[in-house]
Amino acid sequence: MKRFVVVGHLASTDPDFSLNDLPGAGRMDELCRCVAASLCLSHGMRRDAGCLLILLGGPKAPKTIRFSGESIRNLSPDERNIAGLIKKALALPCGTVFRESSPGVEVRRGGLAEVLAACGCAVLDEGGNDIRRAGTLPETFLLSDHRHFSEEEQELMQGLPAYSLGPCVLHADMAITVLHNELDRRERGWI
Repeated sequence: MKRFVVVGHLASTDPDFSLNDLPGAGRMDELCRCVAASLCLSHGMRRDAGCLLILLGGPKAPKTIRFSGESIRNLSPDERNIAGLIKKALALPCGTVFRESSPGVEVRRGGLAEVLAACGCAVLDEGGNDIRRAGTLPETFLLSDHRHFSEEEQELMQGLPAYSLGPCVLHADMAITVLHNELDRRERGWI
């Protein structure tokens, strides 16, 4: 299964954010686009993919929301629909174990340290090795939202492989799309 972990440095952990102002909820718009890029195909869903959003904004932080393409229902690729699923997840009382808020959407307390402890990741970073020259790739990739990783996050990521998708810096959702294309080409023997 391909997984994409996106750190939302300012993303609201309060479910009372407005669906009419997703950028004002800590760039929730960008995170919603990341979920869509991770899971949606034209007229279908990537059942072999998942997306984890690490939300770090507000006093209830950190929280992690996990989207599973295998079991998700009622997901359309628009930001408002995805933000509604995030609001529903954030409204659910949760502990340190994932709790389902709707089919294919789960939430728990915890952030990057917990995610890294549970799975091996590679980091997408403009300073990393060219992904087209890389051999076998991991299943999980870590990205940041519109901000750079903090020093604390960089310490947690120390020793992880880092890959670059090309000479230009892309938005996280665009990077996920390009990465999916690279992985699809490899899986189908196009490279």
